Order: sequence, then structure tokens, then C-alpha cells
Amino acid sequence: MQAFEIGNVRFGAGDLSFLLGPCVIESIDHAMFMAREIKAICGRVGAGFVYKSSFDKANRSSIESFRGHGMEFGLDVLAQVKADVGVPIVTDIHEPWHVEKCAGVADILQIPAFLCRQTDLLVEAAKSGKAVNVKKGQFLAPWDAKNIVDKLHESGCENILLTERGASFGYNNLVVDLRSFPIMRSFGVPVVFDVTHSLQLPGGLGKATGGQSEYIENFARAGVACGVDAIFMEVHDNPAKAPSDGPNQLPLSRLEPLLTKLKQIHELINETKSAEAQTS
Repeated sequence: MQAFEIGNVRFGAGDLSFLLGPCVIESIDHAMFMAREIKAICGRVGAGFVYKSSFDKANRSSIESFRGHGMEFGLDVLAQVKADVGVPIVTDIHEPWHVEKCAGVADILQIPAFLCRQTDLLVEAAKSGKAVNVKKGQFLAPWDAKNIVDKLHESGCENILLTERGASFGYNNLVVDLRSFPIMRSFGVPVVFDVTHSLQLPGGLGKATGGQSEYIENFARAGVACGVDAIFMEVHDNPAKAPSDGPNQLPLSRLEPLLTKLKQIHELINETKSAEAQTS
């Protein structure tokens, strides 16, 4: 396993880490509030986390959907969050020319699922020297993600994350194949489970995406029990008022008890593996 660290957050070294934050950057005040609240919760639980938020949601259900306030505003907000709150940053990129600007702020460059096969984007991200998190496309089998890893490695990227976010069979739904976790980990890179996007109902509200946030805890527990290296969740203090992906975001009030439980499950799994190793 090719383990690495982002600040004090370790991926692939036996730890359970987290990528957490609201779907889209709404304002500087909201971003600062969410980053401080999540950092405080993770501090109490003893969890390492990277703050996540997007400056542009390029893949939306409708032309009327809110996409964000743009790159310049978004990167300024994320830079301030990073400096003032002291947390590492992950954000989405959509075009090769995004890489240089975003690499000046983000610690992890994230490739959205629908762009996971875009070779030019992957190569440019790899050349940045930053860690790269690629979300496996809803249209890919887990074994096909090996090609993503190969593209990044051959382009010079050393720190790679692969993220599972469900497979789409149409009809406004996604299905998570639990086999994907061990399959993708076999490629030698840490694997992330994007819990909240796996519970989307794409286009399920007609001109907006629906979601089933009531199952977040169930999915997260299953992923940790399957041995993932990190959990990705979009978190919001008021999902009903969120301008993007509200129906599948985790309410902030549910974050601490969930992280506590996930840490307990992770520790139990590690203890079990240790005991099995000693008796084998």
C-alpha cells in the first residue's frame, strides 16, 4: 500500500481518515463556520480530516442549478480557511487549466467521477506534485479503475486516492458494490468511500438531485467494516437550505456520534486483523 500524509492526516497507513465539508462554497462566513465546527468535532473524536468544498459544481441536473461563485472567489475562501483554521484542503478540478491555480491552495486535487477517464486532466493533475483523489465513474467497474492509477503513476503522481461513489444503472439511483473496496485497494493505493454521493438520486427531483441521507450511518459503517482507508462525506449545518446536494448531505448535528462509531468499528477491525496475524 502506497501510504502518504497530508499535514497530520495519514492515508493508507492503517488509520481511518476523513474528507468532510459542505458540497459547495456558499460564503466565507459559512465556510469558516463549517471548517471550525468540523475541526472541533474531529479533535474531540481523534480523527484526522481534510476540509472539502467545491468552487464550481459543473455537473448539475439543470441549467438553473446553483454551481458556486466561481474559481477566484472559491480559492480565496479556501485559502483563508486553510490559513485561519489550519486544515488541509481538497477541492474539485474540471479542466487541465484549473490545476495550476488550484494547486496553489489545495493539498489534494479531486477529479469528479464523470471526468475520471479524462487523460489530459489526470496527467496535468499528476504533474502538479499534489496528491490526487479520483472518484471512480458511475459507469466503471472497480477493476477498470486500475487504468486510472496507471495513468497517474506514469505521469509522475506518487500520492493517489481512489474513491468509490456507487454505480449507476439509470432510473435515478446508484448502487454500491462492496467488492469494489478490496478490488481497488489491490492496486496499491488507499481507497475512499464517498458515502453521501453514493446516496444521491441523480435527477430524482426532476430539475435537481434527490438523496437518502437517512442511510448515511448504515453506509458509512459498512464501508469501514470493509476496510476502507478514508470516508468522504458532505456535511452541512442545514441541508434543507443547502444550494447544492442538500438531500444527501449529513446534518452537522449527526457528525460527532457517527465519527465516534466509525472509529470504534475501525479499531475493532484492526484488533481482529492483529489477532488473526498472530495466530496464522
